[in-house]
Amino acid sequence: MDNLESILSENRVFSPSPEFSDRARIGSRAAFDALVAEAERDFEGFWARLAREFVTWDTPFTQTLDDSNAPFFKWFADGRLNVSVNCIDRHLPAKADKTAIIGESDDGTVTHISYQELHDRVAKFANALKAQGIEKGDRVVIYLPMIPDATVAMLACARIGAIHSVVFGGFSAEALRDRINDTEAKLVITADGNMRGGKKVTLKGQVDKALEHGCPSVETVIMLEHLGGVPTGTSSAKEMTWAEAVDGQPAECEPVMVEAEHPLFILYTSGSTGKPKGIVHSSGGYLVNAAMTCSWVFDLNDDDVYWCTADVGWITGHTYVTYGPLALGVTQVVFEGVPTYPDGGRFWDMVERHKVSVFYTAPTAIRALMKLGDEVPNKYDLSSLRLLGTVGEPINPEAWVWYHQVIGGGRCPITDTWWQTETGAHAIAPIPGAIDLVPGSCTLPLPGIMADVVDDHGKKVPTESGGNLVIKRPWPSMLRTIWGDDERFKRTYFPDNLPGYYLAGDSARRDQDGYIWIMGRIDDVINVSGHRLGTMEVESALVAHPDVAEAAVVGRPHDVKGESIVAFVVVKGDRPQGDAAEAMVKTLRDWVTEQIGPIAKPDDIRFGDNLPKTRSGKIMRRLLRGIAKGEPPEGDTSTLENPAILEQLMGND
Repeated sequence: MDNLESILSENRVFSPSPEFSDRARIGSRAAFDALVAEAERDFEGFWARLAREFVTWDTPFTQTLDDSNAPFFKWFADGRLNVSVNCIDRHLPAKADKTAIIGESDDGTVTHISYQELHDRVAKFANALKAQGIEKGDRVVIYLPMIPDATVAMLACARIGAIHSVVFGGFSAEALRDRINDTEAKLVITADGNMRGGKKVTLKGQVDKALEHGCPSVETVIMLEHLGGVPTGTSSAKEMTWAEAVDGQPAECEPVMVEAEHPLFILYTSGSTGKPKGIVHSSGGYLVNAAMTCSWVFDLNDDDVYWCTADVGWITGHTYVTYGPLALGVTQVVFEGVPTYPDGGRFWDMVERHKVSVFYTAPTAIRALMKLGDEVPNKYDLSSLRLLGTVGEPINPEAWVWYHQVIGGGRCPITDTWWQTETGAHAIAPIPGAIDLVPGSCTLPLPGIMADVVDDHGKKVPTESGGNLVIKRPWPSMLRTIWGDDERFKRTYFPDNLPGYYLAGDSARRDQDGYIWIMGRIDDVINVSGHRLGTMEVESALVAHPDVAEAAVVGRPHDVKGESIVAFVVVKGDRPQGDAAEAMVKTLRDWVTEQIGPIAKPDDIRFGDNLPKTRSGKIMRRLLRGIAKGEPPEGDTSTLENPAILEQLMGND
């Protein structure tokens, strides 16, 4: 990371409106700075105060941080709690009739689930799990679509102290099998299938294939009859429907109080950078950050209707669908379908119908919807929105401005959030009532998160220079280990050359105002003629062109330059071919030269109808690097949303 150069310049500033700040929970820069100062002055006292504010403890903790066995940090270790109690019971009876979840299916069917109804459904299913022999510490794999029942299953596991591992419903049987075997799960929860974009997706069949290929730990499979199917498995595992499992079970289930460090879940990383890792998160510390960041970053209030579009198969769906919002007792939307079915107005139609006030989605979704033109969202009344958010990867400035102006009507702050599966919750993000926004920057570390940008030896890099993004002190929701592999945990996240620092794996820079700009993954750095460039900045320049919807940039070995820049571009409208493609290549090369200089001009530009992405929306640059070098894709591709695009980008289509 030594001498990583920054070539992107962005000077637009958007300050929070006085109306927003007056209502906000943290409504001024002075209030924000006071929290930062509190954390710096009394680090453990700061986190202890927040843990007591945001979490209900059955046994209060007396020790905040145990760092005696670093990097295996413990938080609130002698405290005991139950996460499902924090997400449901403590809101009763006061919010018994309040809607907890507005569920909308792919075909538009809407259901409302109150906090009392959610409690009863969770209790019945928790009793069903107990009836199948599931106890505290047992692992349960959840392989369900993005429907409220997935949240019910997660909370039911939490209620009895079982450790859940949610596997995204789009994963292959092989990927599912590997995760089942790594966790040694005793029970699998699935559905017969679901509808996605008007098409039926089979789930139970994938479970059957996984078990047929060897999952010796699985004793029971519970199948939700989401599409009216019946179990048809041929493995030795006992099978039953969800309805059979809960039949006769009481709507009360005594919660199991667990130690704060008891694992709440294991979640496997998306595989965009190689073999998935089972990230382990605790119960107490994780919930503290989940609830706190929902409160601060989304400024959630009791009258908000909140919608995070992420699937529960990803960390965003854990923290900002299941645990954070419910811990605050708010109303949220859970959506089964896709943003472009039955047409590109689906998201905006739902915002209008459900009066969504806080909306959180991925930059990839924003860019895809931006490609359809302003006239689509302009058909809908989006006046209920008061706050927007982005998650998953850095958002390029032009998409940020479109989101702000067209979707937010110029009045909604945008919380551009940086965090990871490993951090458990937001780490760097603007608190919307307090922080001035600059398109493309995730702004400042949250109070209590001691983030910095350093070189490979841990030395702080100069302003505007790129380096390694690190977090210098532990925080409550940090990962505890990699399941079954403590050594890989230490090697990956706490390397010897950065003693005591958590290595995020992202490159970043700080500007003159202290704002942090993510420049890409550490391995997404291109060395061009001695200049070390972050790919994110070149991508942002390309997407700033009015005809470009999306772009991904990688490096390719070059005899003279060391590396050359290869860009994969998705344009607005039809993919250019022949003479039109040649003309567009020249236009974009000239454009990048004008925007940031000739050093960043791509040597090769390829056009595709899409980019290879995981089902969580992340661009799989690892595959693009292979394509750029003329090599067939290698490694884990089980998370790929659109495999056919690889052939197109390789020139075979």
